[in-house]
Amino acid sequence: MIGMLRSAGLLSAMSMLMVGCMTSPAISGEPKSPVEGFDIHVQAPHMMADGTPGGPFHHYCKGISDKILQCLLFDSTDPKAKLVAIEYFVAKDLSRKLPAIQWHRHFHDHKIEIATGRVQVLDMPADQAAKVAEVAAGTDGVIYHLWQHGQEFPDGTVTFPQSLGHKFPRHGEK
Repeated sequence: MIGMLRSAGLLSAMSMLMVGCMTSPAISGEPKSPVEGFDIHVQAPHMMADGTPGGPFHHYCKGISDKILQCLLFDSTDPKAKLVAIEYFVAKDLSRKLPAIQWHRHFHDHKIEIATGRVQVLDMPADQAAKVAEVAAGTDGVIYHLWQHGQEFPDGTVTFPQSLGHKFPRHGEK
């Protein structure tokens, strides 16, 4: 119960930080489309499905509930950058309900990823970025990579990259 409250509190804090980061709220105060509010900018590399490092990828994120954030991942910050992937930040009390084998195939622990030092929260003051990283550490991530490196266009292939810090269990470990 305490863990669930902590996760809810962490994601609530992340939502509050994100509200403070929004750069273009609608006049009425409510977003006018689902693309508004992707204002948290995170840069991180990934371990691609073939085991090679990829990126770094630019994640533009927003909260959609007190348990889930969603991020659009681009290959650069160019205005015409390719949308190559989507990542969900999911409260650990939700994602850890999955069977261990499914979790390890698709999810990674953001606490471990952030601890590698490879993740950067950009476009905000350092103290606010540290708070975002602290909140994100309370979530797990799942990445759906939609536009594979070197392809002229997305061909329908979906892969599940991991964080470079993800530790796969050995046989018999959970």
